Amino acid sequence: MDKYLIVGLGNVGDEYHGTRHNIGFMVLDAFAKASNIVFSDKRYGFIGETSIKGRKVFLLKPSTYMNLSGNAVRYWMNKENISIDHLLVVVDDLALPLASLRLKAGGSNAGHNGLGHIQQILGTDRYNRLRIGIGNDFPRGMQIQWVLGRFSEEEKTTLVPKIEVACDIIKSFVLTGIDFTMNAFNKKK
Repeated sequence: MDKYLIVGLGNVGDEYHGTRHNIGFMVLDAFAKASNIVFSDKRYGFIGETSIKGRKVFLLKPSTYMNLSGNAVRYWMNKENISIDHLLVVVDDLALPLASLRLKAGGSNAGHNGLGHIQQILGTDRYNRLRIGIGNDFPRGMQIQWVLGRFSEEEKTTLVPKIEVACDIIKSFVLTGIDFTMNAFNKKK
């Protein structure tokens, strides 16, 4: 049976719940809720399991904090024997406008500490990632406060439908692969 690892990046703890940096957790929570998946507290993170048309899917919300996300990714890839082409990391992106979605089959970490640690631990930047825009409407020097800040009600209204699209992207990635999914979703505006 083909196995997939979908990783939503974020930070554990109530003080981080609902922050921009935790958009990866939000997407996995929405995916789990829509599919009646329950997360269990396991080694290096919270794991949910499901299958989609005969493919085993593991949802991982690392409990290592953002800057050490690679440890959780490596552990679960090794434990479940999941190939790197079946890995998808869902992550916030300051460089994209709010709620923009970009699926990529690799590339730079763009200064994102979570992606940077995954790249360092896996020894490659050739892994799939779904970048979700959190915007960058903050004063100079206030980046940390921005990413650790919570979405406004207005921002949530914009974001919620895009979180549903992100869930569709995850399903498509599992069923049809990265290339087809990029072609299908990256063109949509």
